[in-house]
Amino acid sequence: QVQLVESGGGLVQAGGSLRLSCAASGRTFSNAAMGWFRQAPGKEREFVAVIEMRGSSTAYADSVKGRFTISRDHAKNTVYLQMNSLRPEDTAVYFCAANRYVFTVVVDDYDLWGQGTQVTVSS
Repeated sequence: QVQLVESGGGLVQAGGSLRLSCAASGRTFSNAAMGWFRQAPGKEREFVAVIEMRGSSTAYADSVKGRFTISRDHAKNTVYLQMNSLRPEDTAVYFCAANRYVFTVVVDDYDLWGQGTQVTVSS
C-alpha cells in the first residue's frame, strides 16, 4: 500500500519561495501520475500541477504557470513542488495525490492522497 506524506509548508512573505515534498512509501512509480492540489478555506480542492511518473509530461494550472515547478526523484521516491513568486492567493492546504492509471488534472480521478501541508503567504 502506497502512503504519501507532504512536508515543506510554512509561512512566507509575498514574493518568496517554498519547496514542498511528497515522500511516498511503497511502489510509487507503479503510479501513472502524481499531482499537487490545493484547497483554500471555503473553496473546493483545485488542481495545481501533475507529473507523469513513467514519462516526462507535466501540466500546470494557469494560475501557477511560470511560478511553480513539479519534479520527481525516483531514487528518493519523492515528488517536489517548487513554488516561486508566491502570492497571498496561493495560501491553502497543499495535497499530493497519486493516480495509478492515467495522467490527469481532474481532482476526482485521484484515489490516493496525503494529509496535506499548510502554505500561508502574507502580503
